[in-house]
Amino acid sequence: MRLYREGSAVISQGPDTFLNPKMSKLRDVSVLFLNALETGKENLLDSTAASGIRAIRYYKECGIRNVTLLDINSKTLAPMKANLRRNGVKAKALSISIQEFASSGNGPFDIVDLDPFGSPVPHIHDLLKVCHKDSTLLITATDTAVLCGAHAPACVKLYGAVPMHNVLCKEAGMRILIGFIARSAAQFNFGIHPALSISDMHYMRVFVTLKRGAVDALASMKSLGYATSCRSCQSFETFPGLVPELTRRCRNCGKEGDVAGPLWLGSLYDKALLSRIASSKGGGMEEARAELESLRAEADVPFFYSVPSVTSSLGIGSVSSARVAISLKARGYAVTPTQFCADAIKTDAPVREVIASVRSASRAEPL
Repeated sequence: MRLYREGSAVISQGPDTFLNPKMSKLRDVSVLFLNALETGKENLLDSTAASGIRAIRYYKECGIRNVTLLDINSKTLAPMKANLRRNGVKAKALSISIQEFASSGNGPFDIVDLDPFGSPVPHIHDLLKVCHKDSTLLITATDTAVLCGAHAPACVKLYGAVPMHNVLCKEAGMRILIGFIARSAAQFNFGIHPALSISDMHYMRVFVTLKRGAVDALASMKSLGYATSCRSCQSFETFPGLVPELTRRCRNCGKEGDVAGPLWLGSLYDKALLSRIASSKGGGMEEARAELESLRAEADVPFFYSVPSVTSSLGIGSVSSARVAISLKARGYAVTPTQFCADAIKTDAPVREVIASVRSASRAEPL
């Protein structure tokens, strides 16, 4: 039996213990996030605990002492409890389904972590039953092929939304996931406040705080809408509302575009919280800190322009996204990179200005 060390946790890996070392950065991000929360960290539910590594790290590194771990696979329970003992963690560990646990009068919990294999959709409704007005949900989706449009019928079936299957697919998928959480939370009279959203490798993970009340629930529903994307000129447009007046026809080139939604059109980040993480000292986790710092710098507006896609649509040679950014900034627009696509820019510039800057950059000397 092999021992795996990560953060302050020491985990025994046996045949009945699932642990993915490649997800260590995401666990670091979760620890940094929870440490930056200013309130609401008295108790925590790890609803898909597996080896117990997340709950152990939260207990030891975030000071959360009231921890409950669930895993429906009964074979994981004994090694999970052994890992808890090895790390000196006093917690409740159960082999039970999320549905049964949530219907048995448990909770409420301040923090609820859900990291399933595949879609989180089957579990979100039940986990909202064990939340209160200020609970924070940490939800992972690994069905990115569904959310990104490779299996569009499955996205319609699971998330009740039409995905994009183009260069914007990752951000659209993230916004579909958050939109589903918002619609589910509204059934419990909760509004949502997305604090952090990460898309990396094979997963998407969102960190969402709940706010109870009809006003907040309705405000979240009003943050839903639709987006169109033009495959010809790469422009996009957003249409707020559940029944907006939208047009598929691109306002820039007149071609018909794709429509996606309903999806979340509001903020993806709590920049004040990300600033608190940036100002915190020590503790290592440099890769996670660097990723969060890049998210803090990213413009928090819907969607982006892929510079290679724009140059391809214009029939011109490759252009540096840095050169395009310089041109747009000289024209007075804000420009940042984005986590969702390399060689892409987020900007408040209209598509005509982006195209003009791409053309200008193509004529300029290389950087």
